[in-house]
Amino acid sequence: MLAAPPFNLLANLNRVDEAIDSNADIASQITATAVESFGLQSSWTDWYNTATASDLDKARSTIRQFYRDWSAEGADERRAGYESILKVIDDSFSNVNDKSEVKVLVPGAGLGRMVFEVCKAGYTVEGNEISYHQLLASNWVLNHTQLNQRFDLHPFALDFTNVVSREHQLKAVKIPDVHPATMLSAIDATGGERMSMTASDFLLLYGDEEHVEIFDAVATVFFIDTAPNVIRYIETVRNCLKGGGIWANHGPLLWHFADRGPADPDENAKPSEKEEKTGIEAPGSFEVTEEELLLLVEKMGFEVTMHEIRDDGKGYIQNPNSMLQHMYRTSHWVAKKKS
Repeated sequence: MLAAPPFNLLANLNRVDEAIDSNADIASQITATAVESFGLQSSWTDWYNTATASDLDKARSTIRQFYRDWSAEGADERRAGYESILKVIDDSFSNVNDKSEVKVLVPGAGLGRMVFEVCKAGYTVEGNEISYHQLLASNWVLNHTQLNQRFDLHPFALDFTNVVSREHQLKAVKIPDVHPATMLSAIDATGGERMSMTASDFLLLYGDEEHVEIFDAVATVFFIDTAPNVIRYIETVRNCLKGGGIWANHGPLLWHFADRGPADPDENAKPSEKEEKTGIEAPGSFEVTEEELLLLVEKMGFEVTMHEIRDDGKGYIQNPNSMLQHMYRTSHWVAKKKS
């Protein structure tokens, strides 16, 4: 019965397969670009069937992230966070004649859309990301795509619950919605030179002596709750931000490490072989309320100059047609580093 009209279950499963193939084409483009960019000698086809369950989960998440960051349909989600941060930066440096002299850091840069938007606004911006899956994807979309709306992405193809219609599940969006290189070159010849990305643990890289007070602004969007120990995040921002510089934040407090238990020790390892975890992998985590977070920020060398809970929040990679809608009330605040 389900195989026959009007259900056409087998035909619909074939359509799901086609959507997966379309997403796989994007993944293959990213992988091929990564192999070339990093000068790897072996054929990337040698990596077939070697991914772990964690790798697959991160890859699926990265592909879906293109919906939020690089499709026209994801504009509402971007607008809720990115535009408010850009307004803070513009207002804070409105008296600067040459915006390129303002250096902005974007930790947790993901697929690079916020980095791109800050650069497009005229500032010098550095993104930071620890996930190699997202770094490879951002490198592809920012530096190697040839046209806008070149690829069909099916962000919700694997969602089989709370679906109203197969058309909603299998809807395709075009990525990227804009061609980054074309747009930046149209603004000024140095657009690409003002944008960079680092691949490292935020705590380890920007907490060192080489990065003391080098940024005029730090922009954190859906990032601060990735901290197992938020005090370390605050210390790192304080270290790399100039005196009088601004820290603009927007996002929820999901606390990604809330369920992380103590690491299982390797009982067979010799003391000299036990590697001490550092940075974001350091043991221990705790969660604070938003009130407590802002008190910490002020206690650790900042003045909170603006704060609000935004009720106009959107979801995060949310299918607008799903029967289940997750919406965030986001914390939006600005803190100035005391000189």
